[in-house]
Amino acid sequence: MERENKYEAVIGLETHVELSTVTKMFCGCRLSFGEEKNKFTCPVCLGHPGSLPVTNWKAVEYAIKIALALNCKVNKYTIFHRKNYFYPDMAKNYQISQYDIPLSSSGYLDVDMGNYTRRVGITRVHMEEDTGKLVHTGVTGRISESKATIVDYNRSGTPLIEIVTEPDIRSPEEAREYLIALRNLILFLDVSDCSMEEGSMRCDANVSVREKNSSKIGTKTEIKNLNSFKFLQKGLEYEIKRQIKVVESGDKVIQQTRHYDSKTGTTKAMRSKEEAQDYRYFPEPDLVPICLEDETIETIRKTIPELPLAKARRFKERYGLSAEDSRFLANNMEIADYFEECCRYYDNPKNIANWIMGDFSALLNKEKIAIKESKITPCNMCKMLEMVDKGKISSRMAKSVFEEMFTTGKGPEKIITERGLEQVSDESILESIIDEVIKENPGPVEQFREGKEKAMSFLIGQVMAKTKGKANPQLANKIIRKKIV
Repeated sequence: MERENKYEAVIGLETHVELSTVTKMFCGCRLSFGEEKNKFTCPVCLGHPGSLPVTNWKAVEYAIKIALALNCKVNKYTIFHRKNYFYPDMAKNYQISQYDIPLSSSGYLDVDMGNYTRRVGITRVHMEEDTGKLVHTGVTGRISESKATIVDYNRSGTPLIEIVTEPDIRSPEEAREYLIALRNLILFLDVSDCSMEEGSMRCDANVSVREKNSSKIGTKTEIKNLNSFKFLQKGLEYEIKRQIKVVESGDKVIQQTRHYDSKTGTTKAMRSKEEAQDYRYFPEPDLVPICLEDETIETIRKTIPELPLAKARRFKERYGLSAEDSRFLANNMEIADYFEECCRYYDNPKNIANWIMGDFSALLNKEKIAIKESKITPCNMCKMLEMVDKGKISSRMAKSVFEEMFTTGKGPEKIITERGLEQVSDESILESIIDEVIKENPGPVEQFREGKEKAMSFLIGQVMAKTKGKANPQLANKIIRKKIV
């Protein structure tokens, strides 16, 4: 551990995000996922001789929207390049991408780490087309253990943006939180579903180590295709330890591309790291440059909604929530909207937040559904909370009512009436029952008089038993104390 404390990590991330347009980047083929292989292809996305690409303007708009949300400078003049390489998933043997004149550059994303904020510089956001998909047959799906590989070109040509950071990230935890923050931001923009499971958001990490307080960056390695927040963090943790061990032994870190094996928790060398010149970039001759007017950029800027960080700050100031609660609610647009809708009906933001973050989130996670798919409307949720405040049902009853609301979509009043759950808050009725409890339990009564508070819990329990759980426990406590003190 002392050895590791001598060093710090220098991390930069490259994130690829598929855009949710209707058609592909340079042709009219429909985007698809999980459908019949090689069904959605055409001469353009298969690179047939004589076929000509045409830029999808909606994809350009989406890319500009992301760039602006990341505080980038959008270039008014940008062009596409051919990135030349041979691999089975690229039918043309080149990928249409951007090189020295990208769509945008020089931005940043602030990442809230709880007790500090890490500003991560964005080097560039550029557009390109996605490759096809290689499907390795066999139980594990790994190329080394497969008998054959199937090429599916349905994904080939899907609009893709690449977001490249500066080497500003200093730990695996910061890398993980950056990627979460980036995903939340893009989801707010409604330009991608950012599904890491389906591959519409993928991340590569460049990492090196150096002695603390040194300005020199060490030799980096790249970890490819980290397809979950957990794998990103675990892959970086292993690779940092591996590089420190190499440096401490007197050897040199080799610049290479590595793969993270989630089964062993290790990274393995794949190949030596390519440089830009290896791809022999040259301007795409079949596509005209993109020339943007200030008015176009500003029109797109106006479509950007309130983003998670700003929303969290507003929730904290307007509703008096903690920073942690505000972040939780603001990081998901559907949850944030649901919360604010509830605040229109019920004037206790903290109570609403507690239920959303607690019981509600637990049920949503269990059923694996989004809050917008829930049968509980904001209005009905607030009616239930008001019934608890007015003493019509207890907090314990509310949990049971809430679960039935979640399952059936019924309002709380109907459920309470059907199940006879309304809380007994009539003092005259409770006094009669409490008199019986005191008479039947002289021992606990005397214990309470002697200062044993636990005896009160027993007496209230007896009242609850006689009322089948319907007694207002706070009122029962008050009456018992008045009668026996």
